Amino acid sequence: MGVGCVGGRWQRLSQMLQVSARGGAYRFSSSAIHTPSADPYSPIAPPKSRLTWRRLLTGTILGSIIGGGAYVGTSDEATISKWAFQAANLVNPVFRLFEPEDAHRLAIWAAAHGLVPRETRPDPDVLELEVWGRSFANPVGLAAGFDKNAEAVEGLLGLGFGFVEVGSVTPVPQEGNPRPRVFRLQEEGAIINRYGFNSEGIVAVAKRLGAQHGKRRLAESTREPPPHDSESRLGGKAGPGILGVNLGKNKTSEDAAADYVQGVHTLSQYADYLVINVSSPNTPGLRKLQGRKQLQDLIKKVLAARDEMQWGEAGPPPLLVKIAPDLSKQDLSDIAAVAMTLRLDGLVISNTTTSRPDAVLGLVHADETGGLSGKPLFKMSTDVLRDMYQLTRGKIPLIGCGGIASGEDAYLKIRAGATLVQLYTAFAYEGPPMLPRIKAELAACLERDGFKSVQDAVGADHHS
Repeated sequence: MGVGCVGGRWQRLSQMLQVSARGGAYRFSSSAIHTPSADPYSPIAPPKSRLTWRRLLTGTILGSIIGGGAYVGTSDEATISKWAFQAANLVNPVFRLFEPEDAHRLAIWAAAHGLVPRETRPDPDVLELEVWGRSFANPVGLAAGFDKNAEAVEGLLGLGFGFVEVGSVTPVPQEGNPRPRVFRLQEEGAIINRYGFNSEGIVAVAKRLGAQHGKRRLAESTREPPPHDSESRLGGKAGPGILGVNLGKNKTSEDAAADYVQGVHTLSQYADYLVINVSSPNTPGLRKLQGRKQLQDLIKKVLAARDEMQWGEAGPPPLLVKIAPDLSKQDLSDIAAVAMTLRLDGLVISNTTTSRPDAVLGLVHADETGGLSGKPLFKMSTDVLRDMYQLTRGKIPLIGCGGIASGEDAYLKIRAGATLVQLYTAFAYEGPPMLPRIKAELAACLERDGFKSVQDAVGADHHS
């Protein structure tokens, strides 16, 4: 990943990498990263086979830091931002040398500590849109599952995502399934995971989001107010981008609705939108909540909990439901009917799949249990998206998620009916440099086909 700041943290990182280059290693344990008082850099003896790539990591990151420091003094912010994303290309391959979950944790740690590029270049005007009364600088978001515990919201939004969705967050902390629980299918740009809603719980997440919210309010109070004739500020409660909070239930909970209601009561004040996750394949019985009666009863209770709270002029956060791609036509019809009847604010389509498309059969790890994400999911999730757009007659905003790895992929989701799109697996593989590329490619697709805005292209396949 790229360079985001200088100072004491670089000195600490430099010391860490110098020891690594001499043959030492450091343990990035999740508990050490989560606990400020713990020392996440306790030395351990590495196998000799790891020394070569550790030296490579040292040279690459230190080279980026030194080069970045020299470059900052002679360049404007936009040029620095461009260089930082390019520099991230040098570091990102190192992450693949780690086990998938360790790489994931390290990426979160880096984003939380400002060790990622920060996008200062404006997005193309054609990408700007308004949904639920909220202004998005672009329609490209980061899906839930990456920043489960809201540890790195500021750093991830700073990368240039139009929105970031944290979670899934469960009421009570839980470990999730035993490791190993994440597997790369690199040949097909795919991942299988069976995390199982590992979560620090809503109290920890609320503390982080509350601290960030307070920090932002303080900054706004000391800043000069914008002119009355200026355009509305892009972004939401988290600052420069829109923040979604994805809610889950605890594995042992017998009252799913109570879990989701608790999440709404605790976290909705910090969210620009909320998502009820009833589609993860890794929590036993969860997908049964997608049945017509079960879903209708659940949504009614969650909506009531949200609406009984006091809200300002902006009103309550929109409520969405995230569904699976492995649903029958009847299931989709039932979900659409419930969404329309209860005036749900949107649907996220889709979660991971328990199926194994032909493209992954025979690959190492393809027979692991869990949800499959990445390129092999693209067609299946887009077909479900297209069906749901027709079933809801285009009256409910849809977020297209599953297999997006290019601007063309995002564009096809939008034409199929998505108002917004989300990434995860491609970001895990390619890192920060893929984001400006996808946004530029998406803008080019829109302009190529004569669309003046993203909104104009939503559902275009159904109108021709």
